[in-house]
Formats: sequence, C-alpha cells, structure tokens
Amino acid sequence: MDDASRSSPISFAGGLAAGDEGFTAAEQGSQIGSAAGSLQGEGILSGGAEGGSSCDADFGFQRPEVGKEDLVGTVQFYERHLFLCYKTPHVWPSHVEAAEFDRLPRLLSAALAARKGEMKKRTRLTICEGEDGTESSNGDVLIFPDMIRYRRLTHFDVEYFVEEVLVKNSQWLPGAVETLTGSFVFVCSHGSRDRRCGVCGPVLIRKFKEEINSRGLHSQVSVSPCSHIGGHKYAGNVIVFSSSTNGEVTGHWYGYVTPDDVPLLLEQHISKGEIINHLWRGQMGLREEDQRKAQDLRLQMNVETEEFNPNLPNQETGTDITNGISTEAESCCQGIAASSCCQNGAFNEKPDSHSVNLEEQKNPKVLPEQRNKDRKPSSSNRKMSTLPTWFESWERADTYAALAVATAIASVAVAYSCYQHLR
Repeated sequence: MDDASRSSPISFAGGLAAGDEGFTAAEQGSQIGSAAGSLQGEGILSGGAEGGSSCDADFGFQRPEVGKEDLVGTVQFYERHLFLCYKTPHVWPSHVEAAEFDRLPRLLSAALAARKGEMKKRTRLTICEGEDGTESSNGDVLIFPDMIRYRRLTHFDVEYFVEEVLVKNSQWLPGAVETLTGSFVFVCSHGSRDRRCGVCGPVLIRKFKEEINSRGLHSQVSVSPCSHIGGHKYAGNVIVFSSSTNGEVTGHWYGYVTPDDVPLLLEQHISKGEIINHLWRGQMGLREEDQRKAQDLRLQMNVETEEFNPNLPNQETGTDITNGISTEAESCCQGIAASSCCQNGAFNEKPDSHSVNLEEQKNPKVLPEQRNKDRKPSSSNRKMSTLPTWFESWERADTYAALAVATAIASVAVAYSCYQHLR
C-alpha cells in the first residue's frame, strides 16, 4: 500500500491517492503526481503566499515539521520524466492536467494513461513553466534522462507524439529533436495545489537564479518552477537532473530545501556530483529499497572517510558512491587470496613472499608500518627483482657486523706490521 507521504509518479492509472479526497470522479484517471499531505481547497496562489512571518512559520521554511522526517524512499520507482512547458504557476489550477480549458496538458495526460501498458518505461508527467519567446516556450516537451527537447507540441499532435516517442521509442518527425546540455533544476511552486509549495517554491527559484548569476552558471544550469511532484510536507521540493562523474544523467529528488541549501546544491551536487544526504529523497530509476541501501552505503563511506588516518597502512577507500550509483573502486589486498596487490595503483605484482619471510625472521621486532613501507612497490623495487635474494634480504645489522669484522682485521694487520718493525 502506498505511503501517504510518497510521490506517485504513475497516477494516470486511475484512483485517488490518499489526501486527494474531494476530486470529482471525472478527474481520477488523469491525476499526475497525486500524494498525501495536500492541503486541498486552500486555493492560494504562489504570488500571495510569501509575505509575513506568520505565513513562513506555518507554511514556509520555519514550519515545525521541516527536517523532522526521514526523506529517503519517498520517491516511487519510475524511469522516464516528461516536463510539458505550459504557462506559469500563477495561472495553474489545482489540477492543471485535468482542467477542461487547458487542453494540451489534459490530452497529454489522458494519452499517457491510455498507453501506459504499452510503454516500456514507467513514465511520469510534470508541468513546468513555459512562456512564448523564452527558452522554454508553451508546448515544449523535455524528456529526462534522455536529455532531449521537442518543440511546440500542440493538442492536435498528442496521440502521434505519444505513439512515436513514448511507445515506439522513436522520433516525432514533425518536431526536430534537440539535445539538452547542462543541469536542470525544477522546484515545485504549485501554490494552488498546496500552500507550502506556494510559499517555498518562488523563494527558492529566486535564490537559485541569484546564485546561478553570481557564479556565472547561467549557460550551464537552468532552473524552472514546476507543478506538484508529491510530498507537499517536504516543501521545498527540488528535482535536479545532471550528469554524474561517469557521465550518466539521472534525476535526484530533494526535500526540506531552504535558501541556505541552494549554494550547497550548486557546489556539491551539480559541480561535484555528490549527494546531499540529509536532503535526499530518492533517485529516478532506483526502487525505494535500493534508495535506502544507496544512502546507507554513502553514509558508511562518509564515516570511513572521516576516520581515515594517512599514517596507518592499508587504509584505502572502497566503493565510490556518486549520484546513488555504486562504482567499484575497491583496493586489492583485502583478504582475498586470489587477488593481486595493487597498492597505490603502481602495478599489479605481488611482493616477493620469500624476501618478506626472511625479513621477518631476521628482524622480528620490525614495526608493521615499516614492514608495509618496505613492501610498497615502486619502480626501483621492480628493477631490483632480478638480484639474488641474499642481497634483497640484507639488513642494516648485517652491514654493521661486516664493518666490525673488517675493522678488526685491519687493526690486527696494523698491529702485526708495527710488531715486525720493532723487531
């Protein structure tokens, strides 16, 4: 059974989500992203919901529930995200995808519901801001993680568009496909759907734009308001589509985002591909249980990184978690007998076990740090591997003993020479 606080990406299947009571039966089959936590019937638009400290205390970033709940796993599994650019949040009705007078979003939502069984990918539809004469005009469709844009979809084209692009995974020939570059940030600002989104969303939009402009990132990062994405109580809700360190594009959801967190999202997530754990709700393409496992692994890695001591031997990081993707970066020599040693990435040769054993036998008090240091491979060690093992195992104590013997012999020789002269 669906958790009332989770998003519902595939809600055109029909039926009301918890918290959406009050909808008419005609609306049930075309809801997008219905979720609990909605304050239905408030009808407040984003433009009038920002002022006043009492408003912020009840619906803004200072409201009591902010930061109190675990966010991980509140994004249901889906694989493709469509954003239809259509008008602005100030004129969106509570359910823009179901409004009779907004034909384009209504018909696109209905077509997705009718063909969902034929689509190979679980698909989510969200409305984002569109304005003619801007980068995102009315009717433009953005598709993630494909990173493509189709221009100027009209209600006449909806059926053919869904057939070709979403069912057949082909191209919609009437509209030339454009490749998207950079990072895309969507902030839920659907004030007519929930007052908390109406209060928090516009403030975050302004803060994002200020930070983007001050950092000179306007050509690399795009930010837009979007319609309801589920989990009103987690407002500000933010979705970020960007490339990870391995070049893979995916969508990451964040909740309880405040203006103070915006620089962190730009610097840590978008610039470095690092997840902000305490704000992370989940990731497109990961099931809920996998989202929790991914965060647990990241948290474990963070603890290990903090405890890392460069003065101790054999401390190397293990699995690298970037954007929720596990990348094998394990060091070797971790107790696996069949594995080869590649400390410091120099080369993949095992140390000479014979010379190591001789060293330990001759000098059993050698410290582990020194022993590890002596075993560390280098180019000079590699060149010396052709020398006899007696030379490799030569110790400083042996050198001192040889010098003592040589000095004794020399002393005897000098004494004997003096004796001969005295006679």
